[in-house]
Amino acid sequence: MDKLAHEFQKISGIQLTSHQLSIFTRYEKELAVWNAKYSLTGIRNSDDVRVKHFLDSLSAYLVLRGSKMTHLIDLGTGAGFPGLPLKILCPGIKLTLIESVGKKVAFCKHIVETLELENVEILQIRAETLGQDSDYREKYDWALARAVAVMPVLVEYLLPLVRVGGKALAMKGENAPAEVHAANDAIRILGGHLRQLIPVTLPGVVETRHLVVIDKVVATPEIYPRREGIPNKRPLSN
Repeated sequence: MDKLAHEFQKISGIQLTSHQLSIFTRYEKELAVWNAKYSLTGIRNSDDVRVKHFLDSLSAYLVLRGSKMTHLIDLGTGAGFPGLPLKILCPGIKLTLIESVGKKVAFCKHIVETLELENVEILQIRAETLGQDSDYREKYDWALARAVAVMPVLVEYLLPLVRVGGKALAMKGENAPAEVHAANDAIRILGGHLRQLIPVTLPGVVETRHLVVIDKVVATPEIYPRREGIPNKRPLSN
């Protein structure tokens, strides 16, 4: 975990504690055990897990820090990314993890219990359904997603869950600038405004990653998100 600590300090100026590194070590071991049985993620090598899962997730803190981040929701979390690494970094956040695949939900519940993480809610539900639930709609300071869907679709999942004055974060790959351009109308329709697009370089990873930050400036119209499957079939586009 020394490399993880070194690389995160290099990009953020923050030093992970020995306790946090021990938690990441346990996380990595449990992920390897479950991966062997259930194939949760295609990334298996320890170095790749530390860079492409842990460090990539932690890179979100570059835009989160300095903002209100009491309530976070992570859509399509898979095996807990980026939400759980951010929870390890910032134990005080109240985190909701959303995942539709049962085996991944089971792992998230297991790892949250194993790592003794508090104030983490895990739901097996579709984003379209959750976005129309008054208990969750427009309740979050930040809604995050990593590698879930193309931007015009993703913003319809994220922005209905963000309070006015909050932000959405899409963690994207090298095609992020083109995806953002294609999502300009969708962002506006859903009550958002593009704040910034920040490139991130991870060690040993050729492809540039991007942090796409969207401000929630007005309430999302009640008709969004549309019913399950419709955002993906008929994306809001320019």
